[in-house]
Amino acid sequence: MQQAIERVRHELKRRDVAVLRVAPLGGQFVSVTFGGADLADFVSLGFDDHVKFMIETAEGEAVRRDYTPRHYDAAACELTIEFALHGEGHCSDWARQAAVGQRVTIGGPRGSMIVPPLGWHLLAGDETALPAIRRRLEELPAAARVTVIVAATEPVQLHGAAQLDFRQVADGGRLVEAIRALDIPLQDAFVWFGGEVSIAKQVRDVVHGEKAFSREWSRISAYWKQGAADHHEDL
Repeated sequence: MQQAIERVRHELKRRDVAVLRVAPLGGQFVSVTFGGADLADFVSLGFDDHVKFMIETAEGEAVRRDYTPRHYDAAACELTIEFALHGEGHCSDWARQAAVGQRVTIGGPRGSMIVPPLGWHLLAGDETALPAIRRRLEELPAAARVTVIVAATEPVQLHGAAQLDFRQVADGGRLVEAIRALDIPLQDAFVWFGGEVSIAKQVRDVVHGEKAFSREWSRISAYWKQGAADHHEDL
């Protein structure tokens, strides 16, 4: 019998942090590492955890967006987040000009979904899903088989010990078709998707409807919605 997925709740806390390092990651992402004493008891146990990133615009508008904790160094009290730079948005604009010493507030995560290292994993999504996908690949052991399908416009580099079948497609429609063409095992497997809400709904219909894959062993999340701010929905 395969291990169960564990869900853990965390105490919700706001943390005042400062930018320590900024590193470009190709044309679409920038990696920002934050530090500060408020990170001393930070906990992120699941690869698709999300923290609330909070800034204030020059006009005084409070902006809050969800981001994946890409890496946490407990000894150094450092948290790294990867920001997607595509399109327009207050947080993307902030990340483009992020500089050492700038201060922001981070809240959460509220909880973690801990998925055991099963025999087969599907990790799929658009560019916004890449931080979670990269983190999961780094966590999985060499014995795990992983299919990754990413809809992206620029070349994607992935690393990890697991046995990787990587497919990059041009858009969400092709991503849905690639999932439809997969032979998804119904046991000892986990399916994960993160991306735009209309594509997430199509993925859900394929995985749970056409493939009859268990909802218990999947997470299909809408990370964003065209024309809407701060959208996050588990489908």
